[in-house]
Amino acid sequence: MLLASANVNGIRAARRRGGVEWLAGCGADVVALQEVRAEPEQLRSALSGSRLEGWDMAYAESSVRGRAGVAVVTAHDILEVRTDLGPEFDGAGRWVEADLDVHGRLVTVASVYVHTGEAGTPRQEEKQRFLEAVGGRMEAWAADGRDAVVTGDLNVAHRAEDLKNWKGNRGRAGFLPEEQAHLTSWVERHGFVDVHRSLHGPGPGPYTWWSWRGQAFDNDAGWRIDYQFASAALAARAVRAEVGRAREYGQRWSDHAAVLVHYDLGEGPPARAPATAAGRVRRPAGQRGPR
Repeated sequence: MLLASANVNGIRAARRRGGVEWLAGCGADVVALQEVRAEPEQLRSALSGSRLEGWDMAYAESSVRGRAGVAVVTAHDILEVRTDLGPEFDGAGRWVEADLDVHGRLVTVASVYVHTGEAGTPRQEEKQRFLEAVGGRMEAWAADGRDAVVTGDLNVAHRAEDLKNWKGNRGRAGFLPEEQAHLTSWVERHGFVDVHRSLHGPGPGPYTWWSWRGQAFDNDAGWRIDYQFASAALAARAVRAEVGRAREYGQRWSDHAAVLVHYDLGEGPPARAPATAAGRVRRPAGQRGPR
C-alpha cells in the first residue's frame, strides 16, 4: 500500500497547477486529501480524466462553503466510512476515516485537517479539544488492535527538529508545548509511530510546508506539520517514506508537499468492518463514489 497525503489548498486550484496530475502519477493506491474546499461533485470533477477517476472515495465536507474538506480516495474497496469525532466537530469537514480492504487486509485510513489556531484565543482552545478527540479515536483503535493510520495536516511541529526557525516561533500556534503534548501522547500512550521520523531518523526536517512569501521555499525554511502516524503493527511494515517536495518554487501546486509512505502488507486476515464504530456509514453492495 502506497499512501500519499497532501493538503491541496483547494482541489480545483491544485488541478489547475498540476497537483492532480502529480498525485495521479506518484503511484499511490491510497490518496488522502486535506483542505479540498469543494462539494463532492466538484471533487469528482477535479479528479476526472486522471488515474484517480472512478476510485472509491470517502469525503467529509465542511458545512461552510469553501472551507476545509478532507477525503480518502483509493483504488481499494472502502468497507465503511466514519466522520464523527463528537458533536462539537459535526460539519467541520476536518476528519474522515475509511476502512479499506487492501488485498484482503483491513486497514483504517483517516485523513485529518487540524486548523492553525491562535495562542491564547478560543480558536486555540478548540484546536486543543480537536487534537484530544483525535487521540481518543486512536486510543480506541489501539484497544481493538487494528492496522490504522492518521495522516494529514496537523498544523503542529512536534519538536524543534520539525521547524527551521524554532526559536523565533516559541509561544506561537503550531509550536506550543500543549499542542506537542498531544502528539507525544499518541506515541507514548497509544503506541502509534511517526513513520517518517522512524524511517529517516533525527532531523532537521524533512519539512512539508513553506510560506509562499519571501525565500522560505528556496532556503528550505519550512515546517514539518504533515504526518503519517501509524499503529505499531502497521508502522513495522513501513519500508519507505518521502516528501514530494517540488524541485523549484515555480513547480509548487500547494504550499504543502505530499507525504508518501510505502507499507509492505504481505498476507493479511480477511478484511471485515469492526462490529461497532461511531459515525458509521455503511456502503450498499456495489456503491462507489463520494459520501
